[in-house]
Amino acid sequence: MVTSLLERPIFVGVDTHVDTHHVAVISEHGKKLADREFTTTAAGYAEISHWLPTLGSVIRVGIEGTGSYGVELARYMRRHGYDVAEVPRPNWRLRRSQGKTDTIDAYAAARQLLDGSQLTPP
Repeated sequence: MVTSLLERPIFVGVDTHVDTHHVAVISEHGKKLADREFTTTAAGYAEISHWLPTLGSVIRVGIEGTGSYGVELARYMRRHGYDVAEVPRPNWRLRRSQGKTDTIDAYAAARQLLDGSQLTPP
């Protein structure tokens, strides 16, 4: 049985900042599917909310910094029916071995959703 792209389960990670959020999407098997940067405005949040369903069925959204830079996005996503979790920032060893970019951090946040460790409510 072939699953359509819109039905495939996806996991979303967000690296948050003051002016922009970098969003990365992976499959249920951890395959990188897409990533983009969005502004931290109501319009930017709406763009994220409209973009994600074009990639698949969102299982969960992992957001770094739901107590600071990611708080408004977390609220927006929850209001729009998304399951949201706080994910910790990548540890220094990961950053040292893989480098530090918004894209790397967003994909790391998405991968943390797969194993479910260290997740907390926003």
